[in-house]
Amino acid sequence: MTMKIGSTACAAALMLGLPGAGQAADSLTFVLNWTTSGEHAAVYYAQDAGWFAEADLDVTIEQGQGSTVAAQRVGAGSAEMGIADLGAAMVAKGAGADLKAVMNIYANSPYQMYWLKDSGMTGLKDFPGHKFGNPPADAARAMWPALAEVNGIDPDSVQWVNISPAAKVSALMSGDIDGTTYFSNYHHIMAEAFGDQLMWFAWRDQGMNPYGNSVVANGEFLRDNPEAVGRFVKVMQRASVYCAEHAQECVDVLPKYASGLRIESEIQNWNGVIELMTDETSTTVAMGQFVPERVAADAELVSKVFDIQTEFSPEEIYTNEFLDASIKMVAAPAN
Repeated sequence: MTMKIGSTACAAALMLGLPGAGQAADSLTFVLNWTTSGEHAAVYYAQDAGWFAEADLDVTIEQGQGSTVAAQRVGAGSAEMGIADLGAAMVAKGAGADLKAVMNIYANSPYQMYWLKDSGMTGLKDFPGHKFGNPPADAARAMWPALAEVNGIDPDSVQWVNISPAAKVSALMSGDIDGTTYFSNYHHIMAEAFGDQLMWFAWRDQGMNPYGNSVVANGEFLRDNPEAVGRFVKVMQRASVYCAEHAQECVDVLPKYASGLRIESEIQNWNGVIELMTDETSTTVAMGQFVPERVAADAELVSKVFDIQTEFSPEEIYTNEFLDASIKMVAAPAN
């Protein structure tokens, strides 16, 4: 899908709720869901352009090791804010983590399953008895039991083995694993590696479209520093929409912060993120807005599939209060 993205009232957004001149900037650590790539273009562009500094925020960006770890770190307070899959954040909260989602990034689920034609599998019904590889903290791996539940498959019928994020292609190519997962914005990597041999499907085509990556905040930090969280969220809204309009400009800053990236590949990654961010709510209500009914449905599924030790209501896992409704994704056919 090709789209042109626009924004409204972004330039003035950061003027809302800023502290007075001369006050010390609020410091916070922001942990990513994974290592730096095209999907993080908006975060790094905001840092590079000085937008966090303009909002009196001193932001340290740290590399991630998966949504599960990011949610645990934010929930434990070792990072004030971060990016985590909403389902993984719910699981962490059910285990006692003190965190809340304050902005949605992926309005559409990014989860996709991948395998090869010569595996003998034709679809999800053939997965039982096969070996899939993923990092243990990967969001899709954490949420696999939910996909299995929705489709009437025993989650334990698939064997999961631990591999590094960078080993997905090589492990599948060598036959060490029969399948893996990738976010849809990384689809180009699998397509380039395997061509016509590649088999895949999107989870949202298999009856499951939960919210994906979201900005989460530590509960104590949120309670003590609501204005700082609000300023951070507005910067992220602004940067997400700006970078959807100016993909090349935003992706071009990434090599300043991470070596070894191929700009051409990261542009494809970010373009995939634009599609994930864009839905009816993000274009008509606000970029980053959670729909209560969808959050409730996600929470019900998580509570059904996972051993939730600490019960919580859907309203406890998210808030829309920090969003600027003037900042929206605007999708239109390309000229």
